[in-house]
Amino acid sequence: MLVPLTFYDNEWHLLYTRRTDTLNDHSGQVSFPGGHCDPEDDNAEDTALREADEEIGLKAKDVQILGRINEIITVTNYEITPVVGVFPWAYSFFVSTVEVGRVFTMPLNWLANSKNYWQFQHPKAKHPTIAYHPYDGELLWGATARITVNFLNTILKG
Repeated sequence: MLVPLTFYDNEWHLLYTRRTDTLNDHSGQVSFPGGHCDPEDDNAEDTALREADEEIGLKAKDVQILGRINEIITVTNYEITPVVGVFPWAYSFFVSTVEVGRVFTMPLNWLANSKNYWQFQHPKAKHPTIAYHPYDGELLWGATARITVNFLNTILKG
């Protein structure tokens, strides 16, 4: 999974997608570009870059990989390896409308403000569930919110 980072309007932003309502898994949810490893993928970086290209047309040559952050296991038992990469703004996306309903960003300063999200313990989850207040009409929660907070904790610890 690619955690795309970009700088515009004088601040850093993370890029997200909203999945279409027609998908079987996690339809209508906010996510980062990503998906399953294919046999031709040598590593998590290859998978993240290939999926970002397939879903939103973000080309590997335009992404500078910074590294990985902690893997997570979702409530639905998916293992996710987040790969952080920087891309230039403004970018011409070519969105796969079968998978992606919308591409948008959220500023890191807003995401890092603890007043903008809350955590609660779901009885079936090993980790607290994180949910953000809506931003630009989008609801960031669950695994994507957990990856976001893990990323923020990683960069804030320096």
